[in-house]
This record gives sequence, C-alpha cells and structure tokens, in this order.
Amino acid sequence: MSSSLTFWKRIRRTPYQAIAATMTIFITLFVMAVFLIMAGGSSAMLTYLESKPQLTVFFKDDKDKDSINQLISNIKNTGRIASINYISKEQALAIYKEQNKNDPLLLEMVTADILPASLEISTVSPVYLSELAENLKKEKGIDEVVFQKDVVDTLVSWTNTIRKVGLVFISFLLVATFFIILTSIGMKIALRKDEIEILQLVGATPWYIKKPFIFEGVTYGFAGSALSFVLVSVILLYFTPYASSFLQGIPNLTLFKYANIALTIWPPNAFLFLSLFIVLLFSGLIIGFIGSIFAISRYMKN
Repeated sequence: MSSSLTFWKRIRRTPYQAIAATMTIFITLFVMAVFLIMAGGSSAMLTYLESKPQLTVFFKDDKDKDSINQLISNIKNTGRIASINYISKEQALAIYKEQNKNDPLLLEMVTADILPASLEISTVSPVYLSELAENLKKEKGIDEVVFQKDVVDTLVSWTNTIRKVGLVFISFLLVATFFIILTSIGMKIALRKDEIEILQLVGATPWYIKKPFIFEGVTYGFAGSALSFVLVSVILLYFTPYASSFLQGIPNLTLFKYANIALTIWPPNAFLFLSLFIVLLFSGLIIGFIGSIFAISRYMKN
C-alpha cells in the first residue's frame, strides 16, 4: 500500500484529531492575516498622511491678500518649511465640489464666500510643527490652525499597538498550534509503534517511515492556510463597499510599489490577494512541517 493511501486511511481513523489540527492552524493564520492587513493598512495610511500638508491655517474673511503674502514670506524665511501652498476661496470651493461631486445635496447653497482661504504648510521636520503652530495662532486674522501632527502621532501609536498585540497573540497561537500538531502526530506514532518496529526490522529506510507523518503535518498546514485565505478574501470583498464610504476622499493606499507592480491595501487589488495567499500558504506549510518533524524526533527513534 502506498504511503498516500496509508495517510488517508489514518485520517479517516482519527478524524477529530485531523480537524482539531487543521482548525487550529486555520485560526492562527486567519488572525495573522487580519493583523497583517491592519498593520499594512495603518502603515499605508501613515505614509499618506505624512505626504499631506502637516499644518493648515484658515484665515478670517477680513485678512487681506497683502498681509497673507507677507505672512507667507515670513514663514519661508524661517528655513524650516518644506512646502507652502495658498488656497483661495475660489480654489477651496473647487476642491469641495470635487470631493463631494457624487453627493449633490452637499453642493447646494455652498459658495466661495462661506469657505475660508487657507495655507497648507509642510515642515522639513515634524519637530518644528509645534512651535510654528503656536506662532501662527498669535497672528491677527487667523481663524484656526489645524495641527496634522496630532493625527499622525495618534496613527503611529495605533500602528505600534496593533503590531505589539498582534505579535503576542500570534506567538501564543503558534505555540498552541505547534503542541496540537505535536500531540496529534505523536499519538499516531505511538499507536503504530509495533508497525514501525516491524518496518525497521525488514529494512525500511527512516525516510520511508517518516514520510507519511511529515505529509500529514504538511497537509494540515495546507488545509488551514487555504481555509484562512478564503475567509479573509471573502471578508475583504464583503466590506469593500462599506469601507469605500468611510475612506471617501482618500486615494489608493499603497504599501509598496516596484516598477508596474503595486501592493494596494485599499482598495484591495489582485497583487494583495496573491501576496496574502503566498504568505499564508508558506506559513501553513512551515507550521505543519516543523510540527511533524518535532513530533517524529520526540516519539520515534531513527
């Protein structure tokens, strides 16, 4: 009888152990995929926000253009400004219309007169933002100073928390998965102890004896990774319409781009799904392989 037939026969004899091992790998990889997507999305969002103006200054209606030009000149002379862009009332209206072009109700009764002129400012280093913001608040004719660094710092803190919690949680699940595979395959080795001894006596090679158990562990890993990929993909596709409204106005969030290949977290593209499948498949096979190797090393002598 071939080793593959023997393997499937053992699976049918102990289905609950096989299901337990597969489901544990599935849960581990599913959680890992969720945390990877969340961490990747947070990093992409952080990169997007850092590329936008870090400080926005809104002027009162009585602030004339000459005083605004003088203010711009004074800010540039500090030598700390990476870019500064003046947005007039008319430009603000054009931007507003573009952002809300799909919602006619928001465009009614909105004119350039009710929108403030503004400055969008980026500094060469975030350390200058606090001082610049405080100085601008003291200027006459300024209605509000929006400090983008607060949003960036909050997102950085959130991203770091996701990574730390994800690492701890995934590590715990990996350990639990390892011991379940170890126990499952170890019990099957113990049950076949007499058969293994007979095979050794008749000259069977160590690889011939170990191969079915390794194949079993790898199969658990493959099944778990396939299930986790399917579930994560369904969830991503299901929530795409809802996330579209939540992230309205934000363009594609790309984690990295090389040549014509881009891994886009939002909206999820084909390369994201391909990368996710490769990572989950490789992780599942490695988990199953290592678990079976340890079980063989512990419960069976060469």
